[in-house]
Amino acid sequence: MREYSVPVLVDVPLSANCTDTVFQRGVDEPDAVVIRRKDGDAWVPVTAREFRDQVAGVAKGLIAAGVELGDRVALMSRTRYEWTVIDYAIWTAGAVGVPIYETSSAEQVKWIISDSGSKGVFVEQESHEQTVREAVPDLASVWRIEDGGLEELTRLGADVSDDTLAERRAARGGRDLATIIYTSGTTGRPKGCELTHDNLLFTARNVAHGPLELLFDVQDRAALLFLPLAHSFARIIQIVLIETSTVIGHTANMKNVAPDLQSFKPTFLLGVPRVFEKVYNAAELKATSEGKGKIFHSAVKVAIEWSKAESTGGASLGLRLKHAAFDKLVYGKLRAATGGSLSAAVSGGSALGERLGHFFRGVGIEVFEGWGLTETSAPSSVNIPGANKVGTVGKPFPGVTIGIADDGEILVKGRHVFAGYWNNERATKEAIDPQGWCHTGDVGELDKDGYLRITGRKKEILVTAAGKNVAPGPLEDSIRAHRLVSQVMVVGDDRPFVAALVTLDPEAMEQWKEANGRSGASMAELCTDPAVVAEVQQAVDNANLSVSKAEQIKKFVILDIELSEDSGHVTPKQSIKRHVVTRDFAKQIDELYG
Repeated sequence: MREYSVPVLVDVPLSANCTDTVFQRGVDEPDAVVIRRKDGDAWVPVTAREFRDQVAGVAKGLIAAGVELGDRVALMSRTRYEWTVIDYAIWTAGAVGVPIYETSSAEQVKWIISDSGSKGVFVEQESHEQTVREAVPDLASVWRIEDGGLEELTRLGADVSDDTLAERRAARGGRDLATIIYTSGTTGRPKGCELTHDNLLFTARNVAHGPLELLFDVQDRAALLFLPLAHSFARIIQIVLIETSTVIGHTANMKNVAPDLQSFKPTFLLGVPRVFEKVYNAAELKATSEGKGKIFHSAVKVAIEWSKAESTGGASLGLRLKHAAFDKLVYGKLRAATGGSLSAAVSGGSALGERLGHFFRGVGIEVFEGWGLTETSAPSSVNIPGANKVGTVGKPFPGVTIGIADDGEILVKGRHVFAGYWNNERATKEAIDPQGWCHTGDVGELDKDGYLRITGRKKEILVTAAGKNVAPGPLEDSIRAHRLVSQVMVVGDDRPFVAALVTLDPEAMEQWKEANGRSGASMAELCTDPAVVAEVQQAVDNANLSVSKAEQIKKFVILDIELSEDSGHVTPKQSIKRHVVTRDFAKQIDELYG
């Protein structure tokens, strides 16, 4: 088995817990701004002292409400300032946080609250409370953020002494459970991943002072969070930002991301590939609609060439001159759209693709891809400033060992690996073998320098009727990068050839209709429009160039609906629920092979 290890950089003491930095900074740097909170159109600064005091106030309220050491407390909300306050307050009270996606159904909420044994739950708004009450009618405590729930708790805890709070906080150490994160899962009931304070702190401090140190070593560093904090990816970045004294902003509504980027002016961004695809696609559509498509595509080509040249020894004088010219015409405008201060971002969740990776680096916003699972406290590997190998997910971060099993499965060891699945010993034994390896289910390869490349998902490998193994991920990622495409699912298991289901991006199609004189066309009409079909065919043809003839997509159908969380076809981290899509669109799949 091929292995690659990186030595531990920060040896976090087992006496530490996730609240230490919040309370220490409240004493050492009480007036330092740690968060800028959105209030209307303004960003209001929150100091270290103010944040600590708000966390302490809510924690005292939880204690007064009867929350004991080790009790589970759930949190169902969009990403917002209060999410961070509540998260740290639960830890300060000595309890365990259980995040719930705000889009969760009553059945999902019932399972998470009942399986975790949560004693109470924070909800953002009335609709969330209705879902919780429907799911768990006898739950004693429900605190609503938008109805004064935090203020109510703070008043309730007014008589809890500082000494009592300090005792609670000090009672939790590295080995103690910090959170149970339920994997959204594409099949079956979600499993609760047990992550300790040491899992989270060890990960955050080794990432922050290791591979990503340069990203947090800039003046006036700030980061805008808009991905769901219920997911482990955004959650660990939140902890990294607290640990590195990076000013945090929150955006609850994805539609507000563009204006919030311009007003908040982040230096660092966390995203998933779909976010970067949308930025690129919007820029391409805007340029095309303004008659500047040729200039834009030339700029894209130069950006990619420049990035590739930088990876192999530096650009030629001619390429540097072209790059400088397009920097004024195109790249500078793209950077301005992100606030003008953004120079780096981290992407995870799925593959970004080499083309987009090189494009953004050429524009001046370097995207560092990383990889991991909820079971590994989110990251296990990440690319490094100054050694960013585009197309890979980087090397293991300090303290992590990655191995490739004989069947190609990626295995992981380290202090970041979860303690196990809550109430599910059988699943824990399946995930962690007797040698301590965490079996990730992903398939990949390590190059000679220790960089990891993801090549597929073990359970998602398709086997055609001819016996050909096909990894759908790379094909899907390539097609999804097209400006008009929203989702793709490759099919072909036990079928004579590979095919695909494709959906269109509603926002992109609105711009396309306007530019092509089809403003009155319905989505159903667009799915069979020859011009749209030709665009998707081009995306499929490009994807097919990367695989053998037997793996190529021979046919596709464009569905006239959006595969989304609301439709039940996509998880909160935008992974397709293949079994659900296969069931719901069995007729369309059969017709592809008719």
